[in-house]
Amino acid sequence: MDKQKKIEVTGDIQKMMEDSSALYLINFSGMTVEEVEDLRGAFFKEEIKYRVVKNTLALRALRESAKFASFAEGLEEFLKGPTGIVFAGDDPVKPAKILKAKTEKSDKPKFKAAVIEGQLYGSDKLETLSKLLSKNEIIGAICGSLNSPVSGIVGSINAVIRDLASIIEEVAKKKNAA
Repeated sequence: MDKQKKIEVTGDIQKMMEDSSALYLINFSGMTVEEVEDLRGAFFKEEIKYRVVKNTLALRALRESAKFASFAEGLEEFLKGPTGIVFAGDDPVKPAKILKAKTEKSDKPKFKAAVIEGQLYGSDKLETLSKLLSKNEIIGAICGSLNSPVSGIVGSINAVIRDLASIIEEVAKKKNAA
């Protein structure tokens, strides 16, 4: 690869990093073409980008990245051997869920590391990351908890109206009987 091409690739990786909410590094060695295509398809379906690049170019892009430069040294040890970079979209947890599902079927791909919300996670943290709530799940939980007090108030108001209607009905029956 000539120098100009390396600069272009580094720039592309750096742009993807800036557009990502999280980065995941995986080892794809030993995967069949079918397994790689299946993984890429799962990522594509969730609007997650996945690239295989030379480790030296990935490290250079990390060092030049405004968002992830502080993690370049920490991630350098994981940039050995075949490495794929997963660029999370809006939901930083979604790639962990996909990787966990894939590694339950086989031991490939191997999770190396991730940077999420300013935190570096090593290879032993995939299980923990996959159990975190996704962005949509968190929004749903918040909406549910916000809706809960409103439902209680509506129920209380309905109960008061129902009780008032019952009292008026009883008073009307007593007046008609008298």
